[in-house]
Amino acid sequence: MSFTDHERVLAPFLKPGTVLHDHDGMPAVPLLNLTPGMYANAYYFSHPKWVDVWLRAMHRYPELRERWEAAAGTWDDRIVVDVGCGPGNLFANLGGEPKVLIGVDIAPYSLKIAEGMGYTPLMADGHDMPLRSGFADLVVMNATVHHMDDMEQAMRESARLVGPDGYLIIDHDPQKSAWDFRGVGKWLWELRKPVYRALKRGGHQAAEDEGKWAHRTELHHRPGDGLTKEMVRDVLDPLEFKIEFYPHNHHAGAEVLSGAMGEQKKAIRIGQRLSGIRSTSEDAALSLLIVARKLGSHTDPIG
Repeated sequence: MSFTDHERVLAPFLKPGTVLHDHDGMPAVPLLNLTPGMYANAYYFSHPKWVDVWLRAMHRYPELRERWEAAAGTWDDRIVVDVGCGPGNLFANLGGEPKVLIGVDIAPYSLKIAEGMGYTPLMADGHDMPLRSGFADLVVMNATVHHMDDMEQAMRESARLVGPDGYLIIDHDPQKSAWDFRGVGKWLWELRKPVYRALKRGGHQAAEDEGKWAHRTELHHRPGDGLTKEMVRDVLDPLEFKIEFYPHNHHAGAEVLSGAMGEQKKAIRIGQRLSGIRSTSEDAALSLLIVARKLGSHTDPIG
């Protein structure tokens, strides 16, 4: 689709007075106050080699699809905004036929890939989006919040888009209490980085400084940092959301909504044990699936 086509789709959902600019065929607004974290995310997720691997490999496992389908239902016939959509991994995994599917990101190359998958791309800062309030049936943030400089503002801004009885779904962000490594546990966790680089192992490829740039993007994924239930409540309670928390260890599916968490990898369990964290507790779950429903008078779209 052309810039004009995308602009036409976005027009009903824009704040009054918003002027969109054509960025290589995609709608965009100026990225003001570009922080080092924003630059790192824009650079990393616009690197063709790294992003192509990311799209094929990251957040594509079947348990994620089962978990999201149980939490959010189908995306069919709904207005969906994917904040921090990257190249579109979440929709690639879940599929469906949304009425409108808007992908917000600051990385042009990722947005180009997402566009090819069916997203209407919008290049904008997730802390301050040019979209009007209360129009979306479903706003999703998958592995997004910890990439944002201000996690509270990022959640507040995404929540602003949700209409009555709509949903904000957040997943795949580190739970602070699970990563609160201390003492020997923290020392061993930090030691693994140069060892993994030397052995060319780990979650990112060693070539072309990918690991270095990937680390720079994850602004809140480190010992002693991450999301907490209290933080989420402080943001969403005043905005009249009903919030449900489902702690999990990633490779767990629909059973997460029934209290199952799955198990952490052995290295993480060892780090937690050495830090005084009980690995079977909810506080030790690596991520929080957050299902927040905006209170209102409309019919529940999930049913």
